[in-house]
Amino acid sequence: MSLQGLSHQARDAKSWPFEQARLLLDRILRLRLSDAERDAAATLIAAGKAADAVKTFAALNKPVVFQCGFGASGLPHMGTFGEAARPTMVRNAFRALTEDQIPTKLIVFSDDMDGLRKIPDNVPNREMLEEDRDKPVSRVRDPFGEYESFAHHNNARLRAFLDGFGFDYDFMSSTDCYSSGRFDGVLMRFLERFDAIQAIMLPTLGEERRATYSPFLPISPKTGRVLQVPTLERHLDRGTIVFADEDGTLTEVPVTGGHVKLQWRPDWAARWTALEVDFEASGKDLIDSVRVSDKLTKVLGGVPPQAFHFELFMDENNQKISKSKGNGLTMEEWLRYGAPESLAYYMYQSPKSAKRLYFDVIPKATDEYLQQLDAFNRLRAETNAPALDNPAWHVHRGTPPDKGSPVSFSLLLNLVSAADASTKDILWGFISRYIPDASAETQPLLDRLSDYAINYYEDFVKPSKTFRLPDDRERAAMQDLIARFKALPAGADAEAIQNEVFEAGKVAGFEPLRLWFTALYEVLLGQSQGPRFGSFAAIFGLERTIALIERALAGDFVAA
Repeated sequence: MSLQGLSHQARDAKSWPFEQARLLLDRILRLRLSDAERDAAATLIAAGKAADAVKTFAALNKPVVFQCGFGASGLPHMGTFGEAARPTMVRNAFRALTEDQIPTKLIVFSDDMDGLRKIPDNVPNREMLEEDRDKPVSRVRDPFGEYESFAHHNNARLRAFLDGFGFDYDFMSSTDCYSSGRFDGVLMRFLERFDAIQAIMLPTLGEERRATYSPFLPISPKTGRVLQVPTLERHLDRGTIVFADEDGTLTEVPVTGGHVKLQWRPDWAARWTALEVDFEASGKDLIDSVRVSDKLTKVLGGVPPQAFHFELFMDENNQKISKSKGNGLTMEEWLRYGAPESLAYYMYQSPKSAKRLYFDVIPKATDEYLQQLDAFNRLRAETNAPALDNPAWHVHRGTPPDKGSPVSFSLLLNLVSAADASTKDILWGFISRYIPDASAETQPLLDRLSDYAINYYEDFVKPSKTFRLPDDRERAAMQDLIARFKALPAGADAEAIQNEVFEAGKVAGFEPLRLWFTALYEVLLGQSQGPRFGSFAAIFGLERTIALIERALAGDFVAA
């Protein structure tokens, strides 16, 4: 992806990733440079000379770190994907703003050393997991029997999806960071500044929890469980703490080397400090936790990252998506019915607004993505410049394809329905007559959409179809439409067909006219919504469309 020459556009772009990118650049210049250096670097970058700024100020050669976290105690879900997709969009905007001269990286951090507190509902062998309850997830046996631990299984599923979508990221494991010594320095600071940490944490807790709270969660040498117990003694000279093990035995362990795990808000602060994180996005339900972790980070001598808060995804019952409940959509489910691009588009849309994340959002998201891609390519053809505020630029990380699909997803769904298509070959038989020289090779996106449409139709549309007979006015209008279609010349295009559909509805007195189209969809297709009817008839074929109307008027579909 070439990002040269985009800095001027990026400075004026209105989309939320660019707003965040500009804030982040200001943060980087403020933290790494003196006031005079900052002004000089900002002037160079604003003039499109980011390379000169980086050469002049060595501090700008240090990577800007984006981070997102993954709770490895449950299977990856759609919210997990969003936590990687949104920082990636800000990262790409930042790269355009700085013409890719300041290095960046995205850390995907798996919190796989947490104790398994809840047994997920959507996994097998739950009895086995119950036996391993409270052990670090990286030591819990894999209920699927495929990996060395439950965490390794969940981490592999997450990475496979991110890799399949082409994310550029560095994967990090909490277990590795604690055990390898990477977090040793910050853990010793926790021990040294224990009282200051407690002064921040205790007011955030209930009375009962305050009495036993410690930022350190020791791992029992006897049972391997992560214990929520008080710290009875601290020995800074030895780098150890003393606690009562599960059998009551006073036990001393180092805070380093993977013998303890930090509570989650202290852990967040430790991560930000040790990894020098510059940007992190999180759900709005964590705003208070971010504020607490910010304070802890400052006590540790670190600088809190720039925070971006997004709204939560809800399932079909308006409940928060939860990895332990397994509600809502999985990533695999979305990719059975919709393109990865449509998923990224859905993540891009209005991150500050709550959105339902269920099967019925996929067709709409797909068609909106296709519309945005077409708009991007039209403007690029007219101006020879990319539209940085178009969602397609963010979905494709700056390199949208040159063409989308000549057929919408909703139209494909209705072709599948009308033709009773069980394979793509049946669909391509119609499409190739409507679009000369169209094939799976020349229209790869359309070919993929055909697979998704067949899957979606079979699983969701077909079982819920409800045909009805037309009333007298609708019957007369449809008979008039048949006559109009028969009068059209051979090879009439979609626009000519659509005009006749409009005229038939107007002559019949439908007001508003959408009631006429609703009647067509309900009588002919067994659903209340559908595609532009002229386009449908043009691809399906006028003769077949006439036959479809005649069968509906005869009551064939209702009888079936």
